[in-house]
Amino acid sequence: MKNADESGPTPVVPAVTVKPRRKIGLALGAGGARGWSHIGVLQELEANGLKPDVIAGASIGAVAGGCWAGGRLAELEEFARSLTKRRVFSLLDVSLSGAGLIAGNRLRARLEAALGETKIEDLPLKFLAVATEMGTGHEIWLQHGPLVEAMRASYALPGIFEPVSINGRWLFDGALVNPVPVTACRALGADFVIAVNLVADTRLRPTVIRDDDFVEEAAAEASPMPARKRYGLFRRQFDRNATGAPGLATAMVEAFNITQDRIARARLAGDPPDASIGAKLGRIGFFDFHRADEMIALGREATRKALPEIREEMEMRAPV
Repeated sequence: MKNADESGPTPVVPAVTVKPRRKIGLALGAGGARGWSHIGVLQELEANGLKPDVIAGASIGAVAGGCWAGGRLAELEEFARSLTKRRVFSLLDVSLSGAGLIAGNRLRARLEAALGETKIEDLPLKFLAVATEMGTGHEIWLQHGPLVEAMRASYALPGIFEPVSINGRWLFDGALVNPVPVTACRALGADFVIAVNLVADTRLRPTVIRDDDFVEEAAAEASPMPARKRYGLFRRQFDRNATGAPGLATAMVEAFNITQDRIARARLAGDPPDASIGAKLGRIGFFDFHRADEMIALGREATRKALPEIREEMEMRAPV
């Protein structure tokens, strides 16, 4: 005779399978003022529950990604939206003795005011900024040390900003070697990488300054040089002369844009991302930093459009 608790075999309860969470990487590309769209991208991804575990950024992408990782994206947004043409120029400290037209000390001070002495290794997620070593052309991944210095090195556009010395190496803009650092995201452990390519929508156009009154007033705020010299310097570097030839800064930016576009295409073909976000930024010039409202909105719009494809790709590539 069976006891009451021996009436039959114990039913088998099926085990609940919990799929491992994908580690999301975000590769934030270079592109000058177009980088304000990264703010909208980051905001929209977070609003939809797609917070990155890994961020790699080049140039302006390192600035946006570093501010997000450091919990200061709101401050960056406020700063970006506050910029007018005049304020942009007031932040440019002209240097005639260094290796760039702009020393960059004023921009560094603004970043330090927001991020202080934050170190990359103390951030709550994995982050790196891509830079290029002068002399060797090596791609340098900045993963330790002061966050602001890493950002500065990553956006030090040759000829425009002075290069930055870190650990005995002179570094400048990471866009020269890896404009959209998908490979860096994977190296940091991301198994699903979303790329934000700022140069996908036609080649970048530099901003040509033609408002004489604006340039004269802005230059007066931007440099301690005599007013006439300030005005002449800014006009010669950014405007075209009577024959239509570009100024020095315009020529350098045009050449840099072409190079960056070709490098980005080659690198992304060799290591394509799992998903991409590409805002329609063809109308935005390299120096249009005063158009943050428009670019942030375009970043959010592009992310919303990309979300269905991103989710579909994540589901298809989910670990078994």
